[in-house]
Amino acid sequence: MSMKTTRRIKRTVCLLGTLAAAGWAASGMAAGCESGSVLKGVNLSGAEFNGTKLPGTLNKDYVYPSQAEFAYFSSIGMNAVRLPFRWERIQPALFGELDAAELKNISDAVALAKAKGMCIILDAHNYGAYRGNVIGSEEVPVEAFIDLWMRLAAHFADAGTVAFGLMNEPAKLPIKQWADAAQRTIVAIRNTGAKNLLLASGGRWSGVHDWETTSGTASNAAAFANLKDPLNRTLLEVHQYADANYSGTGKTCVPAEKLSPMFDDITQWAKTNKQKLFLGEFGVPSSPECLTALDGILGHMQDTSVWRGWTYWAAGSWWGSYPFSIEPHNGQDAPQTAILKKYL
Repeated sequence: MSMKTTRRIKRTVCLLGTLAAAGWAASGMAAGCESGSVLKGVNLSGAEFNGTKLPGTLNKDYVYPSQAEFAYFSSIGMNAVRLPFRWERIQPALFGELDAAELKNISDAVALAKAKGMCIILDAHNYGAYRGNVIGSEEVPVEAFIDLWMRLAAHFADAGTVAFGLMNEPAKLPIKQWADAAQRTIVAIRNTGAKNLLLASGGRWSGVHDWETTSGTASNAAAFANLKDPLNRTLLEVHQYADANYSGTGKTCVPAEKLSPMFDDITQWAKTNKQKLFLGEFGVPSSPECLTALDGILGHMQDTSVWRGWTYWAAGSWWGSYPFSIEPHNGQDAPQTAILKKYL
């Protein structure tokens, strides 16, 4: 074979590889947290358990997901895991060093995700407070929250595997106060050079159903309309449950058609304001009407120009008989899993 022919073959192989990679990204199934990914997965919950027991004892008060759990959810086609954790456990003192043992626990989970080509979203599951004091208070200045993420960003620099969920459901502080803190944190993280995907939750309980409802002096729609990321790699995280008060605590679900206008409205809002959305929590019991509602929720996130993915709530080895859980039991999938698989 001539040198010219060899070079031509190499160029062709290279081009085919590039086209294949582009097609992979365009299909929304890029690996890990890469820019082309539409993330579809589950909350592997447990590390945030027993928040009143701090720091608590691992495998007694709280638990991290196992290799088997990552393997199972990867095997059914999921490419993302949202990992809730407690701020007080990873950083026992504000502005202090990260706890070595807890850092290893999170790092081990990251390694398990990376081995399966999954994106892992590190979710600070604190509702906008640290030891009961809200972000932006004298006790917990915004600078302390920024310090947490500066330290985490330095340790988890693998932007292909790790995304940062800044704060789960920051209901303990006003919407505008949270939106300002989130914007400052995004800028600070980017100033470190970190390229990780970021998720900024809407204020209060981050609900799709009340996105445009004013609480105090602002609505989420107003407070987050102009959120900016220098890298354009921040998603607005929203949550939506299907029970009557949308809290995720009821045993019955509203009709699927009642959920449709909520998703239509927030999708249009996102397009108008050039924002992208991520449904970080949603879940239902396994009754027929609730499975229909679940199908309805998933069906309203097909516009990937706005919706960049979702993580179902929840799974984890400690959930037991929790009616929303999709942790497999005795080798059997949960009924909700069949609906989720339609969209993987």
